[in-house]
Amino acid sequence: MAVVILKPGKEKALLRRHPWIFSGAIAKVEGAPASGDTVQVRTSSGAFVAQAAWSPHSQIRARAWSFDARERIDARFFAGRIEAAVRRRAPHVPGTGVRLVHGESDALPGLIVDRYADTLVVQFLASGPEKWRADIADALLAATGLSDLYERSDADVRQLEGLAPRAGPMRGAPSAQAWIKEHGIRFQIDIARGHKTGFYLDQSANRKMVQDLAGRLPGMAALNCFCYTGAFSLNLLAGGAGHVLSIDSSGPALVGAEANRAANRIDTSRCEWREADVFETLRQLRDAGRSFDLIILDPPKFAPTPASVERAARAYKDINLLGLKLLRPGGRLVTFSCSGGVSADLFQKIVAGAAADAGIEATIEHRLHAAVDHPVRLVFPEGEYLKGLVLQRMDRD
Repeated sequence: MAVVILKPGKEKALLRRHPWIFSGAIAKVEGAPASGDTVQVRTSSGAFVAQAAWSPHSQIRARAWSFDARERIDARFFAGRIEAAVRRRAPHVPGTGVRLVHGESDALPGLIVDRYADTLVVQFLASGPEKWRADIADALLAATGLSDLYERSDADVRQLEGLAPRAGPMRGAPSAQAWIKEHGIRFQIDIARGHKTGFYLDQSANRKMVQDLAGRLPGMAALNCFCYTGAFSLNLLAGGAGHVLSIDSSGPALVGAEANRAANRIDTSRCEWREADVFETLRQLRDAGRSFDLIILDPPKFAPTPASVERAARAYKDINLLGLKLLRPGGRLVTFSCSGGVSADLFQKIVAGAAADAGIEATIEHRLHAAVDHPVRLVFPEGEYLKGLVLQRMDRD
């Protein structure tokens, strides 16, 4: 096993069991580890710190598998970790779609696994899980009792690992589509081509929140921006919203949204799907004097890297300013950021700046985060990528 020697003082985060070792923390490497190989990580004085997966092309040069020198990193290791992750989800499954493995927060860095009905969807996003892909696949099927596994290792982050994208059936005969039921609503999942693994499971609890809110305020007029396949929209309609205007720039996504509407037998007069640029459409709605009781802003990741945070902040401010101006007095804005580089504190400051520029007073009713099947490990705050606010517009004194 190759040995990674850290620079003096660079072991502090690892001693707190943070799993990442950056290239700048490494003094030297004894041996010639290949991509995904398990390496031993030691302090500058030679003390053992961790066993980690080597990623020679990434700025995160190694990711810790274990902080126990006696633990063997082998097929049994992955079987145990995966079985434990699946077991932890058992009391919390909200429907027939659930995240079973959430990377670093399940002590399996770079591995994502979602379940849609009887199909598992896996993403190998780093060199470590890529090396152990066959054993991980075996462990997933054993832990769940399922036979169909589809791979969606086509995320951009694989490029940072020097890994080519890969997608397609991996085990069994998985379908490219699946149907799930969440909060009483049926959704068709495009496993082969959909965003992420096909659906935004992380928003499950927040979708239930807006459904309940619509139930308390029946007949509301709502606007859902970046609606994708309409999950928030259908929850609003199921809750009792009078009409929902849903906007997305993707025509195929809106075809999926209409299929979901039809599957749930929701009256077409209560919803409108509009293929358009959200920023442009919000300005058009503002100029037309439109207003809404509830607006949802769930944009894509504006800041994929720390270097793009400043540009992302401007985009978040712009869209929230427009959204706030379209709110009726007493109306609510449900706004999100899924950019890991934008902290919850920064996001609140951005939205507060947008409200100030819009000349609108608002209160925070709720702070939102990812669903319980997307846990955040205490030692890994980077896992808290999704943050949201529910704001209520106030009249100025």
